[in-house]
Amino acid sequence: MASFRNGSPALEEILNKLQSMVIVTDIDHHLYEIGSIHYNVQVFASNANFAYISIWMPLIFTQVMDPYKSLDCSLQDIMSRLSDTIEVIETPKEGYVLTLRLNVDRFQQQSKEDCKNIIKAISSLQTIILSSQLKAILWNIGSQDTSNELLKPIKIVYHPREPFFITKMPQQLSVTVPMRFKDNSDVILATSFFQELMDVGNSWAHDKTPRCTWSPIPPPNLRGEHFEHLITNGGFVTFDIFSKHLKGEKADMVVWILLKFNEYVKYHVKQCTRAFIQRKMRQRMGIMCEVIQNARIRREASANGMQTCEWKANCQCGKKLKKISRPVALRNNFKVLTNQIKLFRSRIKIKGLHKIKRHWFGVPKFTSFGKYKKFT
Repeated sequence: MASFRNGSPALEEILNKLQSMVIVTDIDHHLYEIGSIHYNVQVFASNANFAYISIWMPLIFTQVMDPYKSLDCSLQDIMSRLSDTIEVIETPKEGYVLTLRLNVDRFQQQSKEDCKNIIKAISSLQTIILSSQLKAILWNIGSQDTSNELLKPIKIVYHPREPFFITKMPQQLSVTVPMRFKDNSDVILATSFFQELMDVGNSWAHDKTPRCTWSPIPPPNLRGEHFEHLITNGGFVTFDIFSKHLKGEKADMVVWILLKFNEYVKYHVKQCTRAFIQRKMRQRMGIMCEVIQNARIRREASANGMQTCEWKANCQCGKKLKKISRPVALRNNFKVLTNQIKLFRSRIKIKGLHKIKRHWFGVPKFTSFGKYKKFT
């Protein structure tokens, strides 16, 4: 679940160690995360007062003239709050998009709460860069004037093997995410998840969220795309985004969900759903074993109870027989014998048999055509 956080957990761990570290030798860390994000943390022993943090990530859309132009406002907001500790180097390190210089002495002198805020701000820069790119693309596409014309889909590559597509519709933006899974069992779980997501997302309680649809075949707006992009075993999830979803804090949330949707679904299918099923199976197995164990204990207890009851009954019968006189015992035995003889001699009564006999073995009634005279 760490990959869905706004920050980088690995970078946070390194910065936490740097907070209390006495730098003696050179430090050079390279971190790679999902989405082809690359971090480089360097500290030189010759100048241990400063740490250099470089960030690189691919362009999610290569046709933008200046993809990081929209990043300036977001960086200025962060740097204005942390200007005493962090500084943005105008010319980043070769091969990286952004390079920060961290004042280690001031960083180590900060309180725990301030250090925590600084670490969170640095690790969340990847979110700001990605979100600013996608937000700028959505705004540019949304501002294009298309009366009834359907534009060609734009491919967004956040992960090299998992692109998604944005299509400008007359009144909305349509974002289509192809879903691919390795295991057949994951496809079954994901299909159930998508159907439930459609039912919940399109309900009245969630009418303000982007409308979600799922289809096992490519939607019409992807016609003409490369065949390799249309080969999926998990279908296609489409979100309908309106202009109201790209305003204020909603825009940041919508953009981050679009970037992380593929990863979230795979995490949900692999970890949450399978773990839930396994946990339920273990619970049911435990309940079944408990029922079997209780039944075995009850059976043994009932067997022991029957033996004791039989022993008590025999003892009580013996005591009663001793109390009964001989003439009374003979009279009771004779009564039992006569009842058995009556049972042998009596007819067997079957319920409803008289109706069958009357229907099948009754004497037919004949009507005579001639007239008879009564003799007196």
